[in-house]
Amino acid sequence: MFFAKRFATREVKVGSVGIGGLNPIRIQSMTTTNTRDVEATGEQILRLADVGCEIVRVTVQGKKEAEALEGIKNYLAHRGCFLPLVADIHFYPPAALLAAEFADKIRINPGNFVDRRATFKVIEYDEALYAQELLKIEETFLPFVEKCKRLQRAIRIGTNHGSLSDRIMNRYGDTPRGMVESALEFARIGRRANYHGFIFSMKASHPAIMIEAYRLLHQEMENLGWDYPLHLGVTEAGEGEEGRVKSAMGIGALLLEGLGDTIRISLTEDPCDEIDPCRRLIRFCETGRSVSVFGSVEQTSLVVLRVSEKDMALAAFFEDIGCDMRSGSPIKTMQSADCLWVDAIEEERREALRALGISVCTSQEEMPSGVLVETFPCAEEDLAIQAAAAMGSALCDKKARGVCLLGNQPLSVRRRISFQLLQAARLRMVKTDFISCPGCGRTLFDLQETSRRIREKTNHLPGVKIAIMGCVVNGPGEMADADFGYVGSKPGKIDLYLGKKCVERDIAFAEADARLIALIQCEGKWIEPPGKFSLNLCEP
Repeated sequence: MFFAKRFATREVKVGSVGIGGLNPIRIQSMTTTNTRDVEATGEQILRLADVGCEIVRVTVQGKKEAEALEGIKNYLAHRGCFLPLVADIHFYPPAALLAAEFADKIRINPGNFVDRRATFKVIEYDEALYAQELLKIEETFLPFVEKCKRLQRAIRIGTNHGSLSDRIMNRYGDTPRGMVESALEFARIGRRANYHGFIFSMKASHPAIMIEAYRLLHQEMENLGWDYPLHLGVTEAGEGEEGRVKSAMGIGALLLEGLGDTIRISLTEDPCDEIDPCRRLIRFCETGRSVSVFGSVEQTSLVVLRVSEKDMALAAFFEDIGCDMRSGSPIKTMQSADCLWVDAIEEERREALRALGISVCTSQEEMPSGVLVETFPCAEEDLAIQAAAAMGSALCDKKARGVCLLGNQPLSVRRRISFQLLQAARLRMVKTDFISCPGCGRTLFDLQETSRRIREKTNHLPGVKIAIMGCVVNGPGEMADADFGYVGSKPGKIDLYLGKKCVERDIAFAEADARLIALIQCEGKWIEPPGKFSLNLCEP
């Protein structure tokens, strides 16, 4: 069974809920309401509890939000709900001290709990200066640790790839090693105070970086003799199938390796929508499924489709394998299958496919090398999660560069998810890569509607990474390696980023979409959508 393979950790209590130890994997989510609105936040938590959420996080920007936690807990208690509350802290340690009086766990970001927001500048830190910076951390963090120890509160040291401090990046780089060291600095302070209520997380928007960081943390903990639980998540995963694939790829790969004690699938959707995919992922990973690579690894990333005689007889066959039929004849696109695996094929059809640049094989032995072949006898809604979890490790580790999904799902679905897998692992970019936060009480605009609108306008830019972030906390740092950033800066205003640099500030919300497109055009990354007239918004 899967649980026999889990890395053995100590149990850390979050309210009445145990994490790690012999406990099952716990499912978490986060509210998107204004934390000061006790009733709205309480009602959203009740809905989360109804669908199976076991721990819920709320954003705490300042003291007023921290004080609201007491009202939220009372509101829930009056309705018979005792779901543990986690306070999410960035930039403001006094809020963490106050939140510890009411929250069951406090999440702190080691990249900004004491350090200022990163400037991404090269700064020379000699040993004396570095030690001085660590002393500043201890002076601020230790009183908080001591309060949590006295009140028996858990602390999540939640490192994010996109919000490492200048000090860490100048010594370790913007790397998984830097992520781990950022967390260990804080944990060592707590351990010196004989505090052990830690839970760690190492989140990134790129599943491969996230996987590497957790593995490295696990190895470091084994070397140190530590046994703290792990909270798993891919941050800013986005929405829909794409968000589920990214999340399942990172989280599932680690669960199948025995790592992880609590998870969250962060989606730019209603928080309640996060719970079902968590359940599906945990259920699948309990089976301990793994995959093997067929043949040696080549450089080309491929999508191979298993095609039946019935599939080839369909009128929509060429569309199902990804061809464009608007001209009346099939045209291969960036999302067309590279190879079809068939039992038999007429020579005329074989030649038509060869003319399109699509190869054909009639056995697995003829298949291109480096391809993952696996059968997923599951419902269509489970295929994205199961395939991402089972294949995530091999793809992110670049032990494979192609996929062939076998199952009873429609051909078009298996093809679409195959490309999602390669894109999530950054092996083959066939469309825009969106990095969008799930939203929280800090969000300054309708994140779901804005994300949908921007996706519709920019989804045709292969390899371009666009971040859509609800606030400045989840903005310049959390969007990590995005090419372009669309960030809420204040009510009704948007800042635009080029990489990690803010290039336009305080754009009126009504103009922000057009200004984003203009910025993409000015950087030479824009192509016109098929069937659209050219519109150049770039100012001379």
